[in-house]
Amino acid sequence: MTTHTDVRGGTPAMEDHTGLERLVFFSDAVLAIAITLLALEIRLPAGEYADNAALLAALLKLWPRYLSYCVSFLVIGSFWLGHHRMFRYIVRYDRRLLSLNLLLLLCIAFIPFPTTVLGEAGNAMATIFYAATMAATGLVSSLIWWYASAGGRLLAAPISTRALRASWLRNLTTPAVFLLSIPLAFFSSDLARYSWALIALAFVAQSDQGRARRTSAAAGAAEKETASDQRRGSRAR
Repeated sequence: MTTHTDVRGGTPAMEDHTGLERLVFFSDAVLAIAITLLALEIRLPAGEYADNAALLAALLKLWPRYLSYCVSFLVIGSFWLGHHRMFRYIVRYDRRLLSLNLLLLLCIAFIPFPTTVLGEAGNAMATIFYAATMAATGLVSSLIWWYASAGGRLLAAPISTRALRASWLRNLTTPAVFLLSIPLAFFSSDLARYSWALIALAFVAQSDQGRARRTSAAAGAAEKETASDQRRGSRAR
């Protein structure tokens, strides 16, 4: 285990592979439990359902809960993907990172409750409560990345400005959309919920841009290699 000191704050950062793995495994477990609890909150109302038509009607009436479950599943999944991406770069940790990560897990473990509220009520207050919870979770996730990446504090090496800008855009998309949906909910809770679809569209656009950058980088590398081979061939002649 190697210890580094952040000269700006004097906080010792430990390069401990086992400790970092425990942090990631614990986070994965909390995320998995939160996703599982989403499904456990979908229940049929008390009653007798011996008749097929009555059972079908009861199942169909639960569609708001199915919808809130799907939205929460996808958003928690996006938080997991973001967490996974961050810890591909993070190689050290300190007490502040551990505290921020626990704060993120606190927010994620809370998500099943506003999901249930949204599925049962579906009014403006339920929509605002749900959006505020998701926005807070996304902002804490972004705070983790800001703390770890500032000056390459906890990273193996500082990343390029372009890559850092792209990561910030990706991390802030989810909380920004949820925050913007809160004032919309005062006018129309349905419109506010529809606006959440912008998150999926943004991620698709960012994925396309990422593929384009990787293709461009690969093409540039191939061109440099070809030019280098040509220069070596010219010198050999």
